Amino acid sequence: MRRYISIIMAIVFIIFGSLLPAVAGERLLIAVAANFILPSGELAEIFQDRTGIAVEATYASTGKLFGQIVKGAPYDVFFAADEQRPNLLDKQGLCDKPFVYAKGQVVVWTANKALCGATGWQAVVRNPEVQKIAIANTESAPYGTAAMIALQQAGLWETLKGKYVFPQSVAQAFQYAETKSADVGFCAYSSALSDKGKDGCFYPVPEAPPIVQAACILKRTENRSSAEQFVVFMQSPEAQKIKEKYGYR
Repeated sequence: MRRYISIIMAIVFIIFGSLLPAVAGERLLIAVAANFILPSGELAEIFQDRTGIAVEATYASTGKLFGQIVKGAPYDVFFAADEQRPNLLDKQGLCDKPFVYAKGQVVVWTANKALCGATGWQAVVRNPEVQKIAIANTESAPYGTAAMIALQQAGLWETLKGKYVFPQSVAQAFQYAETKSADVGFCAYSSALSDKGKDGCFYPVPEAPPIVQAACILKRTENRSSAEQFVVFMQSPEAQKIKEKYGYR
């Protein structure tokens, strides 16, 4: 009888022992729109601590990440800064049904304290001292597209045309403004709420359309269970509070 029990215990040990390394070594590769760097990092850390599943993120403009996915990049989940690209992937049969995970907004941010007493964002960008205005790529970055729409509605797009510089992502637009490579930048609200963002000042841009950000699990994922766990966590009340901390709705 003792021998029989010992054999059973040995089999159980072998089975569970073989599973542990696979779980411990599991990792998710997520493609994340650049505006979402701060909350994504915090949320990924919490998820990893609780599940043991490592989360590795690639940050870039939504358009660039979309292009990589279409060409076969091995991401498990795509967090875009618009609804358009995830919906296109869905139509092409490359992902599960997309869902909205956050709603962001555009602000004008500057490190120049002399510009911090302005009456609004339009007064800031029209200031003669402003010679360079950073706007994320208007074709590949949704925040850049929204900034362009706001400038067009305000009748300023053509007037200020010689002052624009176009980094690839909204995170880089903030970096340009933060390092004073540009006088101001059209940035994500989340950047303005960061530690570096608090060293400058920002102005909401109500003329910019809200940034509705959608995500989806890619059908090529080899980590479906982990991807589904992460997506559920991203939509939890706890995750929502963290997103709100960074200015997302």
